[in-house]
Amino acid sequence: MEKKLSIVVSIVLLLTLFPIKNAADEVKRITTHQLKPIMTQLREIPNDMERFAFDSGHVFEYPDAVRGIYVTGHSAGGSRFESLLDLMDTTDLNAMVIDIKDDHGYLTYLPDEGSPFSNIAQPYIKDPHQMIATLEEKQIYPIGRIVVFKDSVIAEMKPEWSFLDGDKVWLNRRGEAFVNPFLKEVWDYNIDIAIEAAKLGFQEIQFDYVRFPEGFEKRDEDLKYSLGDYEDMELDNVQKRVEAVTNFVEYAKERLEPYNVQVSVDIFGYTATLPEAPGIGQNFSKISEHVDVISSMIYPSHWTAYFGIPKPDLEPYKLVAEYAKLENAKLDQLENRPISRPWIQDFTATWLGAGNYIPYGKAEVEAQIRALNDNGIHEFLLWNAGNRYTSGVTYKPNND
Repeated sequence: MEKKLSIVVSIVLLLTLFPIKNAADEVKRITTHQLKPIMTQLREIPNDMERFAFDSGHVFEYPDAVRGIYVTGHSAGGSRFESLLDLMDTTDLNAMVIDIKDDHGYLTYLPDEGSPFSNIAQPYIKDPHQMIATLEEKQIYPIGRIVVFKDSVIAEMKPEWSFLDGDKVWLNRRGEAFVNPFLKEVWDYNIDIAIEAAKLGFQEIQFDYVRFPEGFEKRDEDLKYSLGDYEDMELDNVQKRVEAVTNFVEYAKERLEPYNVQVSVDIFGYTATLPEAPGIGQNFSKISEHVDVISSMIYPSHWTAYFGIPKPDLEPYKLVAEYAKLENAKLDQLENRPISRPWIQDFTATWLGAGNYIPYGKAEVEAQIRALNDNGIHEFLLWNAGNRYTSGVTYKPNND
């Protein structure tokens, strides 16, 4: 009240010195202005703030169904790439699975200066940006393959990330080293490479060798290695391995979410026939719960006498059909069913010996695809290690 009175006195004094018309109205206007109430408005911060989302600048449409081939870094960066593009142009194939981190552990292209991966890089793909641009122009769906836990390169650089036999890094019978799936440092190393692939424009990251070495249950107590955060878990060794592999997949999916990529995992086909593979730590159902796509490797040549088929390589349709029935039953039990996109065989398994294999060509490749289609599976990937694919194949044998 005293403040209001002081204001009125000041105004009267001013009007005395500098008289103006309608002085009373002016006093009313000014005093009213001074007493105008202050309005406040409460605003709530939304719980779901818009998260960071990366845009590579490349636009790809997901195909009607992915029908893809495997492409090494050498092929993607060499003269064979043109013939593989021609294969895409002249058939119903529409996707390429391209090595970004290969079976040895090398990055297949030279990254930008200052990259933490420069020391593992090889110049197989000369210009990855141009390669992605070419795939975008032709609308060939690009999938970046990253071999995770089989990694001789980083195992040599960082033996503490691997498995030691005495004082040396343990090697399998093929002279390959693995790194330790129990270690989060190993997880982040591979996922950081996956993020770089997403930034290049790959629409999907496919993780391969998401497992412990084959037969690890026979040497898990003899080799020296860290159990990391799994050390004190009240689980047996088998379950610890299953937890580590499953947790890696879940963590990778979470970290890659802002990059708008699909996540797929390659997995041994026989794991779908078991509760879990005890040595390698793969549980088909648990891994499938955390991916967009599951790609079982179901090459007929890689099975023993499963499904009542004594020599599976001789019966590609029957083997694939029986597997598809089993996989469908398992995936149907999941709340969020991933896309099934199996790896099938486009090579001849001569190593099986006379009477145990047949030459694989047009009829055999089409038989596998037909077996998938007959069981409601319309996506597939062709494996040929040398990237030499059978000509004349009808990749939609059921005309769907």
